[in-house]
Amino acid sequence: MVDFKRIISDRKLYNFHSHTQFCDGRAVMEDFVKAAVELGFTDYGFSPHSPIPFASPCNMSHEAVKEYIAEFHRLCGKYGDKINLYLSMEIDYIGKQWGAANEYFNKLPLDYRISSVHFIPAFTDSSMYIDIDGRYPAFKQKMELYFHNDIQAVVESFYAQSIAMVDAGGFDIIGHFDKIGYNASLFKEGIENEEWYKRLFMQLFEAIMDNHLIIEVNTKAFVEHNRFFPNLQYFDLLKKSGATLLINSDAHYPNLINSGRLEALKLLCSVQ
Repeated sequence: MVDFKRIISDRKLYNFHSHTQFCDGRAVMEDFVKAAVELGFTDYGFSPHSPIPFASPCNMSHEAVKEYIAEFHRLCGKYGDKINLYLSMEIDYIGKQWGAANEYFNKLPLDYRISSVHFIPAFTDSSMYIDIDGRYPAFKQKMELYFHNDIQAVVESFYAQSIAMVDAGGFDIIGHFDKIGYNASLFKEGIENEEWYKRLFMQLFEAIMDNHLIIEVNTKAFVEHNRFFPNLQYFDLLKKSGATLLINSDAHYPNLINSGRLEALKLLCSVQ
């Protein structure tokens, strides 16, 4: 287990959420390591989107896992005297049949595990899992094609699946746990301030706390959309909860490994 609390308390430069050529990242692993070393990072973790039991352009294949692990060890040998590197995955929860607690992931030599919800069952066919995590134009099309344009039901499905993921366990860090809020708020302005939405958020938050998970403050969308995950309105709750908070950039490009992290840290530190 990575000593996240020590790394955080020492105010070291770190990032434990990143994507490279093995999933939907835009550069090879070594480019991310070079960027991290140049910026003075002490700790850097790789977390490709895990294999899942159906085709997805964003997830790594089962066949690529051995190559990913081999490349990680090569980079440790080359850069290990300059930076601490960690092997991980962002593991998708696809209901009871697939998630971080699955035996497949237990057999992998991962240093830590992130788990996130990117897919929920289609309302038109519950055997189909649809990615609701992408950019808004695609999300809007999927709302009509697969979800009868019922945004409240989509949000409820996302949070129900997230709570089930937390209860199933098998991971250390929950990734961007209110991610649905961004697309949902574009589909229906103000939805995140509605009481039923805030109640769902709190139910998930309480499940996270009950299971003593590390909470990721995800800064990927800050520069482009002025948005953190969880949303800024919850920073006070996060800071006062006593939970371990990791500020990760969810980088898909080497030049963005520190994007939004310092801003999130400053805002969290300002909470009294």
